[in-house]
Amino acid sequence: MSVRTRRDQTCAWCGRPVADTGTGRKRRYCRQSCRQRAYEQRSATKGTSIPDDAVVLTAEEVSAAADRAFEVRCAAEDVSTAVTEGADAAELHQLCVELLAKARDAERLR
Repeated sequence: MSVRTRRDQTCAWCGRPVADTGTGRKRRYCRQSCRQRAYEQRSATKGTSIPDDAVVLTAEEVSAAADRAFEVRCAAEDVSTAVTEGADAAELHQLCVELLAKARDAERLR
Protein backbone atom coordinates (compact mmCIF):
# COMPACT_ATOMS: atom_id res chain seq x y z
CA MET A 1 0.00 0.00 0.00
CA SER A 2 1.41 3.39 -0.95
CA VAL A 3 1.83 6.13 1.60
CA ARG A 4 0.01 9.30 0.70
CA THR A 5 -0.57 12.52 2.47
CA ARG A 6 -4.14 13.58 2.84
CA ARG A 7 -5.97 16.52 4.23
CA ASP A 8 -7.22 16.11 7.76
CA GLN A 9 -10.69 14.65 7.75
CA THR A 10 -13.45 17.08 8.70
CA CYS A 11 -17.03 16.42 9.77
CA ALA A 12 -19.45 16.37 6.83
CA TRP A 13 -21.99 18.25 8.95
CA CYS A 14 -20.17 20.87 11.04
CA GLY A 15 -16.63 20.94 9.63
CA ARG A 16 -14.84 20.11 12.88
CA PRO A 17 -11.86 17.74 12.71
CA VAL A 18 -12.74 14.04 12.79
CA ALA A 19 -10.41 11.70 14.67
CA ASP A 20 -8.82 9.04 12.50
CA THR A 21 -9.60 5.60 13.89
CA GLY A 22 -6.77 4.00 11.93
CA THR A 23 -8.71 0.96 10.75
CA GLY A 24 -11.96 0.43 8.95
CA ARG A 25 -14.06 2.97 7.12
CA LYS A 26 -13.19 6.63 7.59
CA ARG A 27 -15.61 8.47 9.84
CA ARG A 28 -17.71 11.18 8.17
CA TYR A 29 -19.01 12.87 11.34
CA CYS A 30 -17.27 14.07 14.48
CA ARG A 31 -20.05 12.92 16.79
CA GLN A 32 -23.41 11.20 16.83
CA SER A 33 -25.39 14.46 16.97
CA CYS A 34 -23.83 15.61 13.66
CA ARG A 35 -24.65 12.26 12.11
CA GLN A 36 -28.25 12.64 13.31
CA ARG A 37 -28.59 16.20 11.92
CA ALA A 38 -27.26 15.03 8.54
CA TYR A 39 -29.78 12.17 8.52
CA GLU A 40 -32.61 14.57 9.38
CA GLN A 41 -31.61 16.86 6.53
CA ARG A 42 -31.42 13.98 4.05
CA SER A 43 -34.85 12.79 5.18
CA ALA A 44 -36.33 16.29 4.87
CA THR A 45 -35.04 16.74 1.32
CA LYS A 46 -35.98 13.25 0.14
CA GLY A 47 -38.41 13.43 -2.77
CA THR A 48 -37.48 17.03 -3.61
CA SER A 49 -35.28 18.41 -6.36
CA ILE A 50 -32.57 19.19 -3.78
CA PRO A 51 -29.59 16.83 -4.30
CA ASP A 52 -28.81 14.39 -1.48
CA ASP A 53 -25.34 15.83 -1.02
CA ALA A 54 -26.52 19.47 -0.91
CA VAL A 55 -25.64 21.56 2.11
CA VAL A 56 -28.67 23.50 3.32
CA LEU A 57 -27.80 26.47 5.51
CA THR A 58 -30.01 28.88 7.38
CA ALA A 59 -29.70 32.59 6.67
CA GLU A 60 -27.92 32.94 10.02
CA GLU A 61 -25.37 30.25 9.09
CA VAL A 62 -24.71 31.90 5.72
CA SER A 63 -24.20 35.25 7.44
CA ALA A 64 -21.79 33.71 9.96
CA ALA A 65 -19.81 32.04 7.14
CA ALA A 66 -19.60 35.37 5.29
CA ASP A 67 -18.41 37.06 8.49
CA ARG A 68 -15.66 34.45 8.92
CA ALA A 69 -14.55 34.95 5.30
CA PHE A 70 -14.45 38.72 5.88
CA GLU A 71 -12.26 38.19 8.97
CA VAL A 72 -9.83 36.14 6.88
CA ARG A 73 -9.62 38.90 4.27
CA CYS A 74 -9.01 41.53 6.96
CA ALA A 75 -6.29 39.41 8.56
CA ALA A 76 -4.63 38.93 5.16
CA GLU A 77 -4.75 42.69 4.59
CA ASP A 78 -3.11 43.18 8.00
CA VAL A 79 -0.26 40.88 6.96
CA SER A 80 0.13 42.71 3.64
CA THR A 81 0.19 46.11 5.36
CA ALA A 82 2.73 44.92 7.91
CA VAL A 83 5.03 43.61 5.14
CA THR A 84 4.71 46.89 3.24
CA GLU A 85 5.53 48.89 6.37
CA GLY A 86 8.57 46.72 7.15
CA ALA A 87 7.31 45.01 10.30
CA ASP A 88 9.75 42.82 12.19
CA ALA A 89 9.66 39.02 12.03
CA ALA A 90 7.97 38.61 15.41
CA GLU A 91 5.05 40.85 14.43
CA LEU A 92 4.69 39.14 11.05
CA HIS A 93 4.74 35.75 12.74
CA GLN A 94 1.95 36.78 15.13
CA LEU A 95 -0.15 38.17 12.26
CA CYS A 96 0.35 34.94 10.30
CA VAL A 97 -0.69 32.85 13.32
CA GLU A 98 -3.89 34.92 13.59
CA LEU A 99 -4.54 34.62 9.85
CA LEU A 100 -4.10 30.86 9.98
CA ALA A 101 -6.50 30.54 12.94
CA LYS A 102 -9.15 32.60 11.13
CA ALA A 103 -8.68 30.59 7.94
CA ARG A 104 -9.18 27.32 9.84
CA ASP A 105 -12.32 28.73 11.47
CA ALA A 106 -13.63 29.87 8.07
CA GLU A 107 -13.39 26.33 6.65
CA ARG A 108 -16.38 25.16 8.62
CA LEU A 109 -19.85 25.74 7.27
CA ARG A 110 -21.79 25.65 10.50
